[in-house]
Amino acid sequence: MRNNRRNNTAALAIESRSGITRRTALLALMAAAAVAAAALLIRPAGAEPAASGFVYTADEQGGSISRIDLSTGKVDTFPVTITPHNVQFVPGTGRLLAVGVPPSADDHGGGGNDQSADHSKMGGMGEMDMDAGGKLIVLDTANLAAGPLASIPAGAHPAHVIADPDGKRAFVTDSEHNIVSVINLENGAAIATIPTGDYPHGLRMSPDGKFIYVANVKDGTVSVIDAAKLQEAARIKVGKAPVQVGFTPDGSRVYVSLRDENKVAVIDTATRKAIARINVGRSPIQVYGTPDGRFVYVANQGTKAQPDQTVSAIDVASGKVIKTIRTGLGAHGVAVSNDGAFVFVTNIIDGTVSLISIKNQSVVKSYAVGKGPNGITFQSTGPTLGVAD
Repeated sequence: MRNNRRNNTAALAIESRSGITRRTALLALMAAAAVAAAALLIRPAGAEPAASGFVYTADEQGGSISRIDLSTGKVDTFPVTITPHNVQFVPGTGRLLAVGVPPSADDHGGGGNDQSADHSKMGGMGEMDMDAGGKLIVLDTANLAAGPLASIPAGAHPAHVIADPDGKRAFVTDSEHNIVSVINLENGAAIATIPTGDYPHGLRMSPDGKFIYVANVKDGTVSVIDAAKLQEAARIKVGKAPVQVGFTPDGSRVYVSLRDENKVAVIDTATRKAIARINVGRSPIQVYGTPDGRFVYVANQGTKAQPDQTVSAIDVASGKVIKTIRTGLGAHGVAVSNDGAFVFVTNIIDGTVSLISIKNQSVVKSYAVGKGPNGITFQSTGPTLGVAD
C-alpha cells in the first residue's frame, strides 16, 4: 500500500509538472502570437522595404557635396573645390564624379541650376571665374572628407557627367563649347571631344551602353552619340529647351524634359524620332525612369519668380501623368533606387531632398542638405552597388 501511495504521488507530481510545462508553452505561444500581430500592425503585409543606401547631391550654391545615409537618416556635407552642378556615382568602383567651375573669389557657390540656357531665367549661375576652366573631380565615397582623388580639366562650362558601364571613361557636356568631352578615368587623360548641338546639358547612356543621348538646350535637339565610335550618329528635333533625358530600362524610349513648353517629349530609339509629347508641370528639368519600366518621374522646377514644387509621375503604358506629387520649392534633380521603391528629388530653393514612395506616390520623408542642391545620384548597398544617374 505504501509503495502504491508513493507511485501515485510520483505520478501526480509528473502530471503536475507536465501541466505546468504545457501551460508555459501555451503562454509562450500566445506571447509570440501577440508580438507577430503587433508586427503586422506596424508593418502590414506587402509593405515597402525601408530605404537603404546612399544619396549624394551637388550643392551648387554651397560649394559642397551632401551624402544621405538612408538607413540612419544622417546627412553629412563636405566642401569641395568647385561649385558642383552635377554628381554621378560610378557602380562597382566606390567613386563619385562631380563637375562644375571654380568659385570666384568674391562669390563662393553662385546660384546655378538647369533652369535656362544662359542660366539667367531662373536664378543664374552667380559670379564664377569661367577663365579658370571647369573641372571634373573624382571622390572616394569611403572618405569624402579627404577631398578629390583627382581634379581633371573638363572644358569651360561642364554641366553633367556620366560614366560608361566599366567605369573607365567619363563623358562630360561642355555647354560653352558645344561638345562632349571623353575622359579616361584611370589616368585623367582626354580621349576625345565630340561635337553636339547648341548648349549640350543633361546626358545619359542607353542601358546597353551603346549610345549616349544629350539634351541640347538652345537648338531644341537631342544628340545621339555612338559610344564606341565617339561621334555623333544622329540629331533629333524635340522641342523648346530640352534640359535632360531619361531612358526606359529596355532602351526603347527616351523621355526629354522640354523646359520652355512644360512638356516631356518621347523619343522612339528605333526610329530616332519624337513620337509624343506629355504635359507636365512648369519648367520641367530632370527625368528618370523606374527599373520596372512602369513610370517616369519628372521634376518641375518652375521659375525664380514663380517656383514650382512638384514631380509629375508619368505612366509609361498610357503616356499620361497619373499623379502630381508635391515636393519642395524648386524641384530639380531626380534619381531612383535600384529596387524601384523610392524616388529622390532635390529641391533647390528649400535646400532639401524629398524621398518619394513609389508604392504610395507621395513624399514620405525630407532631408536637409547643402545650399542649392542640383544634381543627385544614388548608391545601393546591395549586390548591384548603385545605379547610374
